[in-house]
Amino acid sequence: MKKILLVGGAGYVGTVLAEELLVRGYAVRILDRLYYGRQGLRDIKDRIELVVDDMRTFSPRVLENLDAVINVGGLSNDPTAEYNPTANYEMNTLATQRLAEMCKGQGIRRFIFASTCSIYDRGVSDGDIDIVQDEESEVSPQAAYSSSKYKAERILLDMADDDFCPIILRKGTVFGFSPRMRYDLVVNTFVKYALTEGRLTLHYGGEMWRPLINVRDAARAYITCLQAEETAMRGQIFNISQGNYRISELALRVQAALREVGVEVEIYPDYGYRGVRSYRVSTRKIEHMLGFRPVVTVEESVKELVHKIREYGYTDFDNPRYYNIHWMKLLEEAQVITQVTGSVFEAPSTLAVSEVVK
Repeated sequence: MKKILLVGGAGYVGTVLAEELLVRGYAVRILDRLYYGRQGLRDIKDRIELVVDDMRTFSPRVLENLDAVINVGGLSNDPTAEYNPTANYEMNTLATQRLAEMCKGQGIRRFIFASTCSIYDRGVSDGDIDIVQDEESEVSPQAAYSSSKYKAERILLDMADDDFCPIILRKGTVFGFSPRMRYDLVVNTFVKYALTEGRLTLHYGGEMWRPLINVRDAARAYITCLQAEETAMRGQIFNISQGNYRISELALRVQAALREVGVEVEIYPDYGYRGVRSYRVSTRKIEHMLGFRPVVTVEESVKELVHKIREYGYTDFDNPRYYNIHWMKLLEEAQVITQVTGSVFEAPSTLAVSEVVK
């Protein structure tokens, strides 16, 4: 039985990927700091090995007896990266480099890295450069998140040789249900607002493009790269997306799917400019080289989302746990408070701070 280390395995993509690996007979070791708790692992907790540690500082012993490493860890969206660019660079770039160097030193040949199609972002200001881009397209990402991923890509590609096989997956915007649910991703956000407000708002009129991929299809892509012949995979970059959608079209698809499950929703355009991202990508490379094609449509995913959200009770839509930046800010605030108070419920032996109130 092959053993896989899944870095970030308690996250949105990681929990789904861990389940898919287990179904296929892999042994799964998860390295995760558990920023979002253990909630996402509740269905598989008895079938995995969990190492609670930081991806920047973990012990080399975590890499013992492994056949491959998949890194889906780090900070995973623009708002969180912009909030703390230093931590973003440490996790997404430096920790990836350290992890890869340790893998290479211990003879772990296959290393699959989660990158992002936001590397291709060209914005909406110039229609002349609005083109479908592939893995050979020239890119120059400027945002903290995409640039940290791109720098990690360059490091990994420079490390590729006969003894080390790095593979890079540039994912489109992920959507769909995960046990570690997020409502800060466009399809999931639409479903949330449909269920809470009965309306979808299209920023910038929904004119921007976005490549999309269901979370289970994303998991299948990682496994496809895990199982493919090494000689064909070494140092390769693959875009993965189910399709490119204007956000306005996406809203109409979501609206139609929701209607089939009894949820009526109105669509309202907002033409104010908010620094929106826009990009389209080609997925021909992974289709031709590996025969990989996503199978889950937006409509199928929307209907499953409604069902699963109710089944798992994830209807407390305002809970900051479902929004990466809100949760990180809350954890940071809690850290400041508990540095003064100590344990939340246990009485401290001595007071850290004495304060006189007049």
